[in-house]
Amino acid sequence: MSPALPVPNTATIGLGNSGADRRGSGSLCDVAGLRVGHWQHPQAPTGCSVVLCEQGVVAGVDVRGAAPGTRETDLLRPENTVSVVHGLVLTGGSAFGLSVADGVMRWLAEQGHGFAVGQVRVPIVPAAVLFDLWLHSPATAPDAAAGRAACEAATATQQARGNVGAGTGATVGKLLGVSHAMKGGIGMASLRVGDATLAAMVAVNAVGDVVDPRTGALLAGSRGPDGRPRSSVQAILDGEALGGGLAGSATTLGVIATDARLTKAQANKLAQIAHDGLARSIQPVHTVMDGDVLFALATGTLDQAGDMARLGAAAAEVVARAVVDAVQAARSLPQAPAATDLAGRTSDL
Repeated sequence: MSPALPVPNTATIGLGNSGADRRGSGSLCDVAGLRVGHWQHPQAPTGCSVVLCEQGVVAGVDVRGAAPGTRETDLLRPENTVSVVHGLVLTGGSAFGLSVADGVMRWLAEQGHGFAVGQVRVPIVPAAVLFDLWLHSPATAPDAAAGRAACEAATATQQARGNVGAGTGATVGKLLGVSHAMKGGIGMASLRVGDATLAAMVAVNAVGDVVDPRTGALLAGSRGPDGRPRSSVQAILDGEALGGGLAGSATTLGVIATDARLTKAQANKLAQIAHDGLARSIQPVHTVMDGDVLFALATGTLDQAGDMARLGAAAAEVVARAVVDAVQAARSLPQAPAATDLAGRTSDL
């Protein structure tokens, strides 16, 4: 396991408060009722992340990328019957990684958790995958055993970020070819919105570049001939050819959560609004090569109805902070240097 990195205290935000530090701070676990666990393959750059909410929490989802790999997302549509989930899976390994959810389901069932159907309890565990197979083979993709291991490692104080879980093999800046990529990873952030907590965890594996939404500075992206990250979009506008990216070869996955009470329809709306945070911090985003998915969870532990106007206003902010946190916490792979290695060498858009 990669060691946890120290992070500052959770930031506080109110409507109209634009002075807070916009870098990632806090953890998804700042939302009471959630536990997070990660697993990394011991020899290959891949892994999975599990969010456990064994008591069952209201959930929604918004699938925005054109090449998604998902499981149980239709169940989360507002008109469908089951309104709660017992866990979520974010994983590498592309579609091979969907089997991680099998291990999570089995683990939850053994603990007696799940949706009651007569005498049987069926754990509800939606999942989404990202593509990291250019760094390893399908034989090393996370599987059911990896999902079980992530459950066993889950804690309510999880702070690990960067090269952990689903972020282990995550990379960014691949629009002009994977040989130009930089390291992505897992990032987290949390905010106070009135009495409620709003938090996000994002596995950043985008085909696009990551920018600081506050300054427009390019943090990690496609590297030019001089080794410096440069804007992929500007390079294309200047006539550079695409790098031969394949559909489904990228993807950013995330979870946004609150301790306020939300309906299933509201949770879906929160996930939808939260995608604006990806648009603020990833350029381009939601491409034909990305399978971008954001889940939303509402634990209700605050025992107070969520103010959707306030939560929605902050949703994009907390997701954007988590994206920035991911590339700032990432560490290099042989094929993909991290932003920390190129500090002082990045350029503005």
